[in-house]
Amino acid sequence: MSNQKNSKLYSQLIWSMMKTGFLGFGGGPSVVPLIRHEAVKAYSWLSDDEFGEIFVLANTLPGPIATKMAGYLGYRLKGVFGAVIAVIAHILPSSIAMIALMSVVGYFSSSLAVQGMISAVVPVVAVMLGAMAYEFAEKAVKGLGIYFGIVFFVLALLLLQVINMHPAIVIILFIVYGTMHFKLVDRWKDNKVQKGEE
Repeated sequence: MSNQKNSKLYSQLIWSMMKTGFLGFGGGPSVVPLIRHEAVKAYSWLSDDEFGEIFVLANTLPGPIATKMAGYLGYRLKGVFGAVIAVIAHILPSSIAMIALMSVVGYFSSSLAVQGMISAVVPVVAVMLGAMAYEFAEKAVKGLGIYFGIVFFVLALLLLQVINMHPAIVIILFIVYGTMHFKLVDRWKDNKVQKGEE
């Protein structure tokens, strides 16, 4: 029974990572919503909050984010061997497709049909990323409150778009602040209460 459960988990992991590797279009950011669907919605390997935390941590590390997410899921489910299996399952479909199509890339890159397919897929990726961003923003507002949520959104926008700070540095800064947020808020409330009593 245990062997049957193990083999089922491996097959689910391989199949889900192969799907994300095959259907992911446009690099890591477009694959993350697919991985989230498999890990959170389809198989319930992680909660939404856990996925958000892992996503943020994976963003701070070097390398392709989708591969890091696949490796983490595999490691969480089946240790080191699971991580290796998940990463191979994730990169294998696109690797095979690249090798198979390399000889005809020049021809198809100028094809109107291929350009039309790419144009049709771009809005789908944008909507998937937008939906995921909305859900994360909703969680941030619930956890931090509307005012802090807006302030941090504006601050992140300024750091990333105006100052052009590297995203990894911005993420690390917010992680560091996040570890102290609730302590600072509690201290601020305590000071406010003490001033009110005086």
